[in-house]
Amino acid sequence: QVQLVESGGGLVQPGGSLRLSCAASVSFLSIGAMGWYRQAPGKQRELVATITTGGITNYADSVKGRFTISRDNAKNTMYLQMNRPKPEDTAVYYCHPIGVGVPWGQGTQVTVSS
Repeated sequence: QVQLVESGGGLVQPGGSLRLSCAASVSFLSIGAMGWYRQAPGKQRELVATITTGGITNYADSVKGRFTISRDNAKNTMYLQMNRPKPEDTAVYYCHPIGVGVPWGQGTQVTVSS
């Protein structure tokens, strides 16, 4: 069964930078497209960015131009580079395959505050 472990979260100042990582217990190539999601307190989980096995990316309008999703298939690891974060980016961030029913990880908390 696929296990996903997110890491790299923490407290970051607005305008700073942070890089999140997602490690998978199986080959990324067997998983397919992956995504980063986030859930802020009192809000529904939302899709932030996606990346295909071949590296094609897509972003929510709210993060386009500031966040970059990438993946290293050889290391079974995915990343989310967060540049110029805003307070409204504060949330628990999760990685998860697109359209695949596997358990969600614990997520990693990102707090953007001065």
